[in-house]
Amino acid sequence: MDVKAKVSETEWQTRVDLAACYRLMPMFGMSDLVYNHITARIPGEDDRLLINPFGYMYEEITASSLITINLNGDVLLNPHTEYTVNPAGYVIHSAVHGARHEVGCVIHTHSRAGMAVSALKCGLLPLTQTAMRFGSIGYHEYEGPAIDTDERQRLVAGLGDNDAMILRNHGLLVASADVPQAFNTIYWLEMACKAQIDAMACNTELHYPAPEVIEKTAHLYKPTTRRPYGLLEWPAMLRMLDRRDDSFRS
Repeated sequence: MDVKAKVSETEWQTRVDLAACYRLMPMFGMSDLVYNHITARIPGEDDRLLINPFGYMYEEITASSLITINLNGDVLLNPHTEYTVNPAGYVIHSAVHGARHEVGCVIHTHSRAGMAVSALKCGLLPLTQTAMRFGSIGYHEYEGPAIDTDERQRLVAGLGDNDAMILRNHGLLVASADVPQAFNTIYWLEMACKAQIDAMACNTELHYPAPEVIEKTAHLYKPTTRRPYGLLEWPAMLRMLDRRDDSFRS
Protein backbone atom coordinates (compact mmCIF):
# COMPACT_ATOMS: atom_id res chain seq x y z
CA MET A 1 0.00 0.00 0.00
CA ASP A 2 1.36 3.43 -0.95
CA VAL A 3 0.45 5.19 2.29
CA LYS A 4 2.21 8.44 1.37
CA ALA A 5 -0.08 8.83 -1.64
CA LYS A 6 -3.18 8.36 0.53
CA VAL A 7 -2.45 10.98 3.21
CA SER A 8 -1.86 14.73 3.38
CA GLU A 9 1.61 16.28 3.59
CA THR A 10 0.88 17.27 7.18
CA GLU A 11 -0.05 13.74 8.15
CA TRP A 12 2.99 12.33 6.36
CA GLN A 13 5.32 14.65 8.29
CA THR A 14 3.67 13.54 11.55
CA ARG A 15 4.18 9.92 10.48
CA VAL A 16 7.88 10.58 9.84
CA ASP A 17 8.32 12.27 13.23
CA LEU A 18 6.45 9.49 15.03
CA ALA A 19 8.47 6.77 13.26
CA ALA A 20 11.64 8.63 14.26
CA CYS A 21 10.49 8.70 17.87
CA TYR A 22 9.94 4.94 17.81
CA ARG A 23 13.44 4.41 16.42
CA LEU A 24 14.98 6.66 19.10
CA MET A 25 13.38 4.89 22.07
CA PRO A 26 15.47 1.66 21.95
CA MET A 27 18.61 3.70 21.34
CA PHE A 28 18.10 5.22 24.80
CA GLY A 29 16.92 2.04 26.54
CA MET A 30 13.22 2.89 26.59
CA SER A 31 11.64 0.07 24.57
CA ASP A 32 10.02 -3.19 25.72
CA LEU A 33 10.24 -5.82 22.93
CA VAL A 34 7.04 -5.37 20.84
CA TYR A 35 5.09 -3.76 23.70
CA ASN A 36 4.32 -0.16 24.71
CA HIS A 37 3.08 2.58 22.45
CA ILE A 38 3.62 6.08 21.19
CA THR A 39 0.63 7.81 19.63
CA ALA A 40 0.39 11.03 17.66
CA ARG A 41 -2.73 12.96 16.82
CA ILE A 42 -2.97 13.81 13.13
CA PRO A 43 -2.85 17.65 13.02
CA GLY A 44 -6.26 19.14 12.34
CA GLU A 45 -7.95 15.76 12.94
CA ASP A 46 -9.07 15.73 16.56
CA ASP A 47 -10.39 12.15 16.37
CA ARG A 48 -7.61 10.42 14.40
CA LEU A 49 -4.47 8.94 15.94
CA LEU A 50 -1.41 7.12 14.63
CA ILE A 51 -0.17 4.07 16.53
CA ASN A 52 2.29 1.20 16.03
CA PRO A 53 1.29 -2.21 14.65
CA PHE A 54 1.27 -4.71 17.53
CA GLY A 55 4.07 -7.14 16.79
CA TYR A 56 6.65 -4.73 15.36
CA MET A 57 9.87 -3.95 17.22
CA TYR A 58 10.35 -0.22 17.62
CA GLU A 59 13.41 -0.37 15.36
CA GLU A 60 11.19 -1.68 12.53
CA ILE A 61 8.68 1.16 12.54
CA THR A 62 8.45 3.30 9.42
CA ALA A 63 6.20 6.21 8.47
CA SER A 64 4.17 3.88 6.23
CA SER A 65 3.76 1.11 8.80
CA LEU A 66 1.80 3.17 11.33
CA ILE A 67 -1.89 2.38 11.77
CA THR A 68 -4.61 5.06 11.89
CA ILE A 69 -7.33 4.65 14.52
CA ASN A 70 -10.03 6.89 15.99
CA LEU A 71 -10.73 7.56 19.65
CA ASN A 72 -13.22 4.69 19.71
CA GLY A 73 -10.47 2.28 18.67
CA ASP A 74 -11.78 1.71 15.16
CA VAL A 75 -9.03 1.03 12.61
CA LEU A 76 -9.29 3.56 9.78
CA LEU A 77 -6.13 2.74 7.83
CA ASN A 78 -4.01 -0.38 8.29
CA PRO A 79 -1.21 -1.11 5.79
CA HIS A 80 -0.89 -4.63 7.22
CA THR A 81 -2.82 -7.87 6.86
CA GLU A 82 -1.13 -9.70 9.75
CA TYR A 83 -0.85 -6.95 12.41
CA THR A 84 -3.35 -4.82 14.27
CA VAL A 85 -3.51 -2.64 17.42
CA ASN A 86 -2.83 -3.71 21.01
CA PRO A 87 -6.03 -3.01 23.06
CA ALA A 88 -3.99 -1.78 26.05
CA GLY A 89 -2.41 0.88 23.86
CA TYR A 90 -5.82 2.06 22.74
CA VAL A 91 -7.22 2.26 26.30
CA ILE A 92 -4.37 4.31 27.78
CA HIS A 93 -3.69 6.59 24.84
CA SER A 94 -7.27 7.26 23.81
CA ALA A 95 -8.03 8.30 27.39
CA VAL A 96 -5.41 11.05 27.30
CA HIS A 97 -6.05 12.18 23.73
CA GLY A 98 -9.80 12.22 24.33
CA ALA A 99 -9.59 14.36 27.46
CA ARG A 100 -6.66 16.62 26.57
CA HIS A 101 -7.24 18.04 23.10
CA GLU A 102 -4.04 20.10 23.24
CA VAL A 103 -2.01 16.88 23.52
CA GLY A 104 -0.54 15.80 20.19
CA CYS A 105 1.66 12.92 21.36
CA VAL A 106 1.52 10.39 24.20
CA ILE A 107 4.41 8.08 25.13
CA HIS A 108 4.11 5.16 27.57
CA THR A 109 7.12 3.10 28.69
CA HIS A 110 8.05 0.09 30.83
CA SER A 111 11.69 1.06 31.26
CA ARG A 112 13.72 -0.50 34.07
CA ALA A 113 14.26 2.79 35.91
CA GLY A 114 10.68 3.93 35.32
CA MET A 115 9.25 0.69 36.72
CA ALA A 116 11.60 0.91 39.71
CA VAL A 117 10.49 4.44 40.64
CA SER A 118 6.86 3.49 40.03
CA ALA A 119 7.25 0.86 42.77
CA LEU A 120 8.65 3.31 45.32
CA LYS A 121 6.16 4.79 47.76
CA CYS A 122 8.07 8.11 47.63
CA GLY A 123 7.66 8.35 43.86
CA LEU A 124 9.93 10.76 41.98
CA LEU A 125 12.14 12.78 44.33
CA PRO A 126 13.67 16.23 43.58
CA LEU A 127 17.22 14.91 43.88
CA THR A 128 18.57 16.32 40.63
CA GLN A 129 18.02 19.33 38.42
CA THR A 130 16.50 16.96 35.87
CA ALA A 131 13.95 15.69 38.40
CA MET A 132 13.13 19.21 39.55
CA ARG A 133 11.98 19.97 36.01
CA PHE A 134 8.97 17.81 36.97
CA GLY A 135 7.80 20.12 39.73
CA SER A 136 4.31 18.72 39.25
CA ILE A 137 3.76 15.13 38.16
CA GLY A 138 0.69 12.90 38.16
CA TYR A 139 0.23 9.44 39.69
CA HIS A 140 -2.17 6.61 38.85
CA GLU A 141 -2.69 3.49 40.95
CA TYR A 142 -2.18 0.14 39.26
CA GLU A 143 -5.42 -1.62 38.27
CA GLY A 144 -3.99 -4.51 36.26
CA PRO A 145 -3.28 -4.63 32.51
CA ALA A 146 -5.02 -1.64 30.92
CA ILE A 147 -7.78 -3.36 28.98
CA ASP A 148 -10.80 -1.97 30.86
CA THR A 149 -12.20 1.19 29.27
CA ASP A 150 -13.62 2.21 32.67
CA GLU A 151 -10.06 2.89 33.81
CA ARG A 152 -9.71 5.76 31.35
CA GLN A 153 -11.41 8.36 33.56
CA ARG A 154 -9.09 7.51 36.45
CA LEU A 155 -6.03 7.69 34.20
CA VAL A 156 -7.08 11.16 33.10
CA ALA A 157 -7.77 12.25 36.67
CA GLY A 158 -4.31 11.08 37.75
CA LEU A 159 -2.61 12.96 34.92
CA GLY A 160 -4.57 16.17 35.49
CA ASP A 161 -3.00 19.03 33.53
CA ASN A 162 0.54 17.67 33.96
CA ASP A 163 2.74 16.60 31.07
CA ALA A 164 4.03 13.52 32.88
CA MET A 165 2.65 10.76 35.09
CA ILE A 166 3.98 7.77 36.99
CA LEU A 167 1.78 4.71 36.62
CA ARG A 168 2.23 2.97 39.98
CA ASN A 169 3.87 -0.49 39.75
CA HIS A 170 3.76 -0.13 35.98
CA GLY A 171 5.81 2.56 34.22
CA LEU A 172 5.85 6.10 32.89
CA LEU A 173 3.64 8.25 30.66
CA VAL A 174 4.09 11.67 29.08
CA ALA A 175 1.62 13.84 27.17
CA SER A 176 2.93 16.73 25.07
CA ALA A 177 1.89 19.07 22.29
CA ASP A 178 3.82 17.18 19.60
CA VAL A 179 6.32 14.38 19.00
CA PRO A 180 9.53 16.40 19.53
CA GLN A 181 8.32 17.73 22.88
CA ALA A 182 7.08 14.32 24.01
CA PHE A 183 10.38 12.60 23.26
CA ASN A 184 12.30 15.25 25.17
CA THR A 185 9.96 14.92 28.16
CA ILE A 186 10.19 11.12 28.36
CA TYR A 187 13.98 11.30 27.95
CA TRP A 188 14.29 13.71 30.89
CA LEU A 189 11.85 11.72 33.02
CA GLU A 190 13.77 8.53 32.31
CA MET A 191 17.09 10.20 33.21
CA ALA A 192 15.59 11.53 36.45
CA CYS A 193 14.41 8.03 37.37
CA LYS A 194 17.81 6.49 36.55
CA ALA A 195 19.65 9.07 38.67
CA GLN A 196 17.29 8.51 41.61
CA ILE A 197 17.66 4.73 41.53
CA ASP A 198 21.46 5.07 41.31
CA ALA A 199 21.55 7.50 44.25
CA MET A 200 19.27 5.37 46.42
CA ALA A 201 21.31 2.26 45.61
CA CYS A 202 24.34 3.87 47.30
CA ASN A 203 22.61 3.26 50.66
CA THR A 204 23.68 6.54 52.18
CA GLU A 205 21.79 9.65 53.25
CA LEU A 206 20.35 11.63 50.35
CA HIS A 207 20.89 15.37 50.02
CA TYR A 208 17.95 17.58 49.05
CA PRO A 209 18.18 21.19 47.84
CA ALA A 210 16.29 23.80 49.82
CA PRO A 211 12.53 23.84 49.08
CA GLU A 212 12.71 27.35 47.62
CA VAL A 213 15.48 26.23 45.24
CA ILE A 214 13.39 23.26 44.11
CA GLU A 215 10.44 25.57 43.49
CA LYS A 216 12.60 28.10 41.62
CA THR A 217 14.13 25.40 39.43
CA ALA A 218 10.72 23.94 38.56
CA HIS A 219 9.53 27.43 37.59
CA LEU A 220 12.56 28.15 35.42
CA TYR A 221 12.12 24.88 33.55
CA LYS A 222 8.47 25.46 32.71
CA PRO A 223 7.89 25.78 28.94
CA THR A 224 6.03 29.01 29.61
CA THR A 225 9.17 30.42 31.26
CA ARG A 226 11.61 29.22 28.60
CA ARG A 227 11.30 27.68 25.14
CA PRO A 228 9.17 24.53 24.68
CA TYR A 229 11.06 21.31 25.32
CA GLY A 230 12.46 19.35 22.41
CA LEU A 231 12.11 21.81 19.56
CA LEU A 232 15.80 22.73 19.57
CA GLU A 233 16.94 19.12 19.98
CA TRP A 234 14.65 17.43 17.46
CA PRO A 235 16.51 18.32 14.22
CA ALA A 236 19.69 16.97 15.81
CA MET A 237 17.89 13.73 16.73
CA LEU A 238 16.69 13.34 13.13
CA ARG A 239 20.21 13.94 11.82
CA MET A 240 21.52 11.26 14.18
CA LEU A 241 18.95 8.78 12.87
CA ASP A 242 19.68 9.69 9.25
CA ARG A 243 23.38 8.99 9.77
CA ARG A 244 22.56 5.51 11.08
CA ASP A 245 19.49 4.37 9.13
CA ASP A 246 17.02 6.66 7.37
CA SER A 247 14.49 3.89 6.59
CA PHE A 248 12.13 5.35 9.24
CA ARG A 249 11.23 7.93 6.60
CA SER A 250 9.84 5.32 4.15
